[in-house]
Amino acid sequence: MKYGLDIATGSDFSDPRALADLAADAERAGWDGFFIWDVLFEEGTMDTPVADPWVTLGAVAMATDHIRIGAFVTPLARRRPWVVAREAATLDHLSSGRLIFGAGLGYQALAFAPFGEETDPKIRAEKLDEGLEIVSGLWSGEPFSLAGKHYQIDQVTMLPRPVQQPRIPVWIAGIWPNRRPFRRAARWDGLYIGTDLADG
Repeated sequence: MKYGLDIATGSDFSDPRALADLAADAERAGWDGFFIWDVLFEEGTMDTPVADPWVTLGAVAMATDHIRIGAFVTPLARRRPWVVAREAATLDHLSSGRLIFGAGLGYQALAFAPFGEETDPKIRAEKLDEGLEIVSGLWSGEPFSLAGKHYQIDQVTMLPRPVQQPRIPVWIAGIWPNRRPFRRAARWDGLYIGTDLADG
């Protein structure tokens, strides 16, 4: 059994330096993982400071040596999958192969609707599945193409490959009894079980 911390990136923990220090403390205390939230806003409000997870994870990677790190969870439907692939591969190198990539649908309407992003969970699920295929394909370091419903990729090679092979571990978020995320997780490497309204 391994144990990890799951830390919100808002309010008192919106300072990347404070989160990096906390991660270093967690590593010294013997924790196995340090994971932060990938959200634009704290639940239901735009009035609270929130740290960017990817910039923060760079600071966490530099402040630690062996603890596993990641963002739980990245709502891939509101991000460009090829940018996520590049950011994740870079972070995997920065951390010497300690990244776990957590992905899900996202649950906050506040993170989608005000920006004109898709709010229908079925469409976000389609974009998540295509996005995961793109991220994984680009991590291969080989020419990758995809003719999807939402994304089209034409013979793109992205280097360097991540440190971890055959790919960075992908964990999918879900909350019971919604079974679709659990079926999706069975096709990847792990499962992040939500304990609140986050349907992943």
